Parts: sequence; C-alpha cells; structure tokens
Amino acid sequence: MALPYELLIGLRYTRAKRRNHFISFISLISMLGIALGVTALIVVLSVMNGFQTELRSRILAVVSHVQISGQSGEMSGWELVAAESSKVPRVMAAAPFVQAQGMLSFGQSVRGAMVRGVLPDYEDKVADFRPHIKEGSLDSLTPDAFNVVLGSELARSLGVFVGDKVTVIAPQGVVTPAGVMPRLKTFTVSGIFEVGMFEYDSGLALIRMEDAQKLYRMDDRVSGVRLKIDDLFKARVVVNQLASQLSVPAYISDWTMSHANFFRAVQIEKNMMFIILSLIVAVAAFNIVSTLVMAVTDKQADIAILRTLGASPRSIMAVFMVQGALIGFIGLGLGVVGGVTLALNVDVVVPFIERVLGTELMSKEVYYISSLPSELQWGDVITITAVSFVLSLVATIYPSWRASRVNPAEALRYE
Repeated sequence: MALPYELLIGLRYTRAKRRNHFISFISLISMLGIALGVTALIVVLSVMNGFQTELRSRILAVVSHVQISGQSGEMSGWELVAAESSKVPRVMAAAPFVQAQGMLSFGQSVRGAMVRGVLPDYEDKVADFRPHIKEGSLDSLTPDAFNVVLGSELARSLGVFVGDKVTVIAPQGVVTPAGVMPRLKTFTVSGIFEVGMFEYDSGLALIRMEDAQKLYRMDDRVSGVRLKIDDLFKARVVVNQLASQLSVPAYISDWTMSHANFFRAVQIEKNMMFIILSLIVAVAAFNIVSTLVMAVTDKQADIAILRTLGASPRSIMAVFMVQGALIGFIGLGLGVVGGVTLALNVDVVVPFIERVLGTELMSKEVYYISSLPSELQWGDVITITAVSFVLSLVATIYPSWRASRVNPAEALRYE
C-alpha cells in the first residue's frame, strides 16, 4: 500500500540537506534536549523508586505488615488471635509481642526507649532483624536470661558494648513504705542491630517476651500480634478482612497507617520531581516550534507549489506535523534507551563517577547505604514516553497551522 504523500514529504523534509544549516542545528538541539530530559526523568524516578523500596524494606525489618493490638493495650489468648488471623487469605505468619516504654541506664547515661518483648523463632517469620544484627545474636534472647539487643545508636549513646549490663527501668511502680518506686531490672547486652532508620536504631530495645511480661507484670498477656502477608500492598485488604473475622475486640493497623508520613513524603517528592523534570522535556519540545517556524519560512515556495497542485491546507499542516513529530520521536527514542540503560546500571555508573571525581557521593556513615538504589518501573517509562510524545505533538500545531495559511500567490510573487 502506498504511503500518504503528506508522510513522504514530511519525512523528506526531515532528512533533506537544507540550505539553511541553522534549521538543522536547531532540530538537532531539540532532539538532544528531549533525549536528555527523558533520560533524566527515567533515571531520577528509578532512583526515587529505589529509595522508596529501600526505605520500605528498612521500616518493615522492624515493623510488621499488619499489627493487631489489644484495646486496653493488653491481649489475652494470643494463640487464638494468631490462629484466626492465619486463616485469612494472604497471611503467612503471626508472632506475639510485648511493647512498652522504658528507661535504660548505664553509668551516668540514661536514655528512653521502646522495649519490645519477642519470641525469636516467631519474630523471624514476620520481621527481618537477623540480617541487621551487627554484634551478638538474636538467639541470645532466651527465657529468664534477661538479655537485651539494642539499636546501634542507642548502644552508642549509652556507651555500652556486648557483655555490658544495663538497667531497664519500667514506668510501673512498686509501692514501698518510702513511696512508689519504679521497677528496675538488670539486663545483659547480648546483641546490637542497625537497620539504618534512626528512629529504631536510637530508640528500640529487644528482650525475651517472657522477660518483658515479668518486667511489666503482664502475666501471660501480650500487647498484640504481628502479621506478615504475602503482598505488602494488600495490607489494607487484609485489615478489612481481619476486622470482620476476628472473634476478639482489637485495634488493627497496617504499615501504611503507622508510617504514612514517610511514604507520603516520598510520593509527593517523586511527583514534584516528575513535574519539575518534565519542564526540561517541555522546553526541548517547544524548541520544535522555532525549528518548524523557520522551516515553514524556508519552504514557502514549496508550500505554494503544493497548494497550486491541489494540496489542501490540512495536507500542508500534516506535512509539517510529521516533520515535528519525527524530531520528537527520535529524541524520545534516544532518551528512553539512554534512561533505561542508565537506570539499570546505576550501580556501575555511580562508582565510575566517584573514581573519576575522587569523592564519595553516598557516604555510608551518613546515609546508612553503600550504593545508590535504583528500581526501574516500566509504568513510569510508559508515562514519561506518553507525556513527552504528547508535548512534541502539541509543539507542532502552531507552525503547521501557519504553513497551512500560506498564500500561494504571495509566496510565488518574487520567485
């Protein structure tokens, strides 16, 4: 099937050698500008996706996907709650916990912390503490051993190391003839963890659940049950199912509710970066306007001849829209290839740049990560491609309309 002549002429104008080389230069700049903008968009959004995933994984290393808590802060018969929860689709594991505020004292240093009582075997099924243990072991939390595993910042602020003994002070008081005295218990530091989130590294202490029940006088009660599900993005669905199936009254929350501020901030920042970097593409796309305006001026005689041969204004408009769209398409293609390539090889490109510049862009001591994370999402690539192509098409409308309005008699008067 023969191609429409508008398409053939538009393609010919794009690749033909012009007498005015400045138009070709502007076309090249427009292509490179679109390519650079698209590349920057894909790489930046991929890196932000990587940071979002890294942040989520670090938070979920210490926070469960779904948490069921007693209405009064305490819950009896956690085994029944765990059994009923496990019957809900997508729930993979359940673990009890005891959680309360406490003060840790060592020498002259005193720090407040969240004390969490866990069962290591159960905790492994709902959280990922073990990969973050820097010293000692989570298995050291045995019944009646009164051992404690501290966050790295908390241990640093107290000045303690594995083997030191710290005093845990519970807010529940003991009535004595001298008045109400706080409950004190000496624990041995048996491990130090570092998840890379200051909130937890500086304010979380893990002890054995039975030891926590004794310290806080909870008998066989717990604070609640933590759940792990097979798809963390379905947490809200699981929460709704649990609310209708649990036989005991309880508060049910998921990770998006307990840390909504973190993820909302990251998502807002990602959206703003998309808008800001889209301006680069918009500026490059509207360079097509100047390219086509000059091309229309240069081709006025050709337009007039086409009109006298019977070409309609709509056909003339289509010729120059094809030319502008091809410029945008080539730039877009280069940008997508470059952006995807860079996004998939950030772990190679960044170390190379660091070696060339002789500096460290992401210091582990500052950012708690050793490499720049990147996660390419094809949904972002498709969105960027669609937005960029639409901007390129919009930029061709005005110059093409001007070309369709050229008067053949005026254009050929001085030819």
